[in-house]
Amino acid sequence: MMILRLACAWASVAAFLLFGDTLLGQLGAPLPSLLVFLWLLGVIIWSSFGVVHEAEDLAERLGEPYGTLILTLSIVIIEVALVGAVMLGAKGAPTLGRDTMFAVLMIVLNGVVGIGLLIGGLRHFQQRYNLKGASSYLAVIIPLTVIPLFLPNFTTSTPDGTLTPFQAVAFSIFTVALYGAFLALQTGRHSMFFREPDEDGKPVVAVDADGEPVSPSSVREVLPHVGLLLANILPIVILSKGLAAVLDFGIAKLGAPAALGGILIAMVVFTPECIAALRAITSNQLQRAVNLCLGAAASTLGMTVPAVLLIGVFTGQPVVLGLSATNMVIAAMTLLLSTLTFTGTRTTMLEGAVHLAVFFVFLVLVFSP
Repeated sequence: MMILRLACAWASVAAFLLFGDTLLGQLGAPLPSLLVFLWLLGVIIWSSFGVVHEAEDLAERLGEPYGTLILTLSIVIIEVALVGAVMLGAKGAPTLGRDTMFAVLMIVLNGVVGIGLLIGGLRHFQQRYNLKGASSYLAVIIPLTVIPLFLPNFTTSTPDGTLTPFQAVAFSIFTVALYGAFLALQTGRHSMFFREPDEDGKPVVAVDADGEPVSPSSVREVLPHVGLLLANILPIVILSKGLAAVLDFGIAKLGAPAALGGILIAMVVFTPECIAALRAITSNQLQRAVNLCLGAAASTLGMTVPAVLLIGVFTGQPVVLGLSATNMVIAAMTLLLSTLTFTGTRTTMLEGAVHLAVFFVFLVLVFSP
């Protein structure tokens, strides 16, 4: 199955690279447009299952938080590359970085968390996680959200939610430093905060059949799986550009909001993490889902903010980061709700229902701002 999936994905990539311009030139006809859309979407989703499989294998071999961190960083690097490619290739996308980050926050923190906690509550009644790890994530996510997405609306140096070059460089350095410090602590002295807890809330140390601690796999054992992970991720990146073109055409034809395209692309790109998080919750591994969801939010902000700001500085393109007043309210409510959800040691269906309600409000406001 793995070989067939990779063969199908890379054959689709080759076909799209060779005949993509011809295929996209047929978008004026409804049937070819629909067929191209279904083809690209199907290949991307199938590749996403391959990403999830390899990520879960790495998580077992490396343990938390290293396994999920590899998946999270791989997906976010894809997202940053896509945003950067569009910004460097076009002059009319000043809000692309902002819209992408906001969509990811809403999808991950409200959509995936909401559905996951509902499923987990139905199957397991209550689920536990490591409180210190969740609190650490939120301590980083809150400033990484408020400073780039809220603060530009209130600075007086520039109008319309933009930043001066000095502010952009300073904020980029601050963001990289903060996220880098978090990664150092997550993978170093505080890595126990991000592991599955036992009944007493203490991190579980994996043991073998003899009761001895399980040692991480060697580099030689891990590298093939990292290679397979990248082999499944790259087709998603390459084909997402074509899918974006098809979606833009469909959205324009249907008269749908322009922001819908960014939301759909964010959903497609983050499908592997969403699937992995939901499977972890179903298996009663809430801490792994927390690492995936909150880690995706933190890494998206920590890597996208400096990328789009520095692209704007070096190319002279305007970069609008400040959210609209309505979206600031939704974002603030999401941060507050996430703090309340992850300040106890267990979660229930109620928290999931509330997160999902906020996500539906976000979707309504996309179509009717």
